[in-house]
Amino acid sequence: MKLKKILYVVLGCIGAGMGALGAVLPLLPAFPFLLLAAFCFARSSERLNLWFTGTKLYKNNLESYVKSRCMTRKTKVKIMVTVTLLMSVGFIMMDQVPVGRIVLACVWVFHILYFMLGVKTVKAEDFFRTQEIEYDRN
Repeated sequence: MKLKKILYVVLGCIGAGMGALGAVLPLLPAFPFLLLAAFCFARSSERLNLWFTGTKLYKNNLESYVKSRCMTRKTKVKIMVTVTLLMSVGFIMMDQVPVGRIVLACVWVFHILYFMLGVKTVKAEDFFRTQEIEYDRN
């Protein structure tokens, strides 16, 4: 049991570090790494989870999605463009691996469909109004 918690802490730290890099570097997506960190910290330690959910990195990139499963159109487009660019590089480099290209194409299609159909889109002003109401409740 202790080994499992240590693994979650290590993966959470890696996810948080990669997410921090992704928030700064334009080609590295922050969202999936921060989601990994949130998942791992929630399962490893209440103290780490409270620390991570209190960081500016979490609040700016992940909090809205975790709370309401919605994103602004700008955020969704930013994520989809970044992933498309990164997967395009892999797709181009796999010119000798047709199976790899097929798998990568399937993952890309699933990703696009998930963000278009599975994640609710809200207007920025509605989103910020909802966040203000939530903040007032606390």
